Amino acid sequence: MGMLRQLVCLQAAATGPPRLVFAQEPAPRTNILETIMIPTIETGPAAAGAIAFRPHPAHGLRAILSLDLGTTTGWALRSHDGLITSGTVSFRSSRYDGGGMRYLRLRSWLDQIAANAGGLAAIYFEEVRRHIGTDAAHLHGGFLATLTAWCEQRTIAYQGVPVGTIKRHVAARGNADKAAVMAAIRARGFSPADDNEADAIAILLWAIETDGGVR
Repeated sequence: MGMLRQLVCLQAAATGPPRLVFAQEPAPRTNILETIMIPTIETGPAAAGAIAFRPHPAHGLRAILSLDLGTTTGWALRSHDGLITSGTVSFRSSRYDGGGMRYLRLRSWLDQIAANAGGLAAIYFEEVRRHIGTDAAHLHGGFLATLTAWCEQRTIAYQGVPVGTIKRHVAARGNADKAAVMAAIRARGFSPADDNEADAIAILLWAIETDGGVR
């Protein structure tokens, strides 16, 4: 013990009293990662507080589809080159199908027609407020839910058009019957096979000629 005390005294005499040495803290980092947010909308004048969305450059070249939804759905398509085609498609279930098969067929058909058209800018459909029975109401609700969900997933605009608005545009009367609508569509140069196809053509003509109700 005496030898250890003597060595400590000799070391203190040679190097001075012991010192406490603290490790120096590292300097704060200055290379902070910055996130740059690129806006996807253009704002209008600050005073007006308006927001103007940039239109998609391809929308002017994409097709417009109109539908008279139902088990037998009438359809009309204005392609990107202005050509109008129309027809009907059946989503009737067979005795071996489950209740949801007709809606899966609608989704598959929409995929096919959108691919063939090279993309869809918008879909317009007849907005039905009254149904002849409960089953018809349920079926139409299923078709409408399938269509709108399909459009939402693909960011395709969709709009329902009241029946009276369609009839008034093509037949001059909001309460025109099916025969009057068929006659008005034929007078425009079309040859619909039935009232479903005629209604779809009428919706498409309304969408084109009013720019979706803007005019």
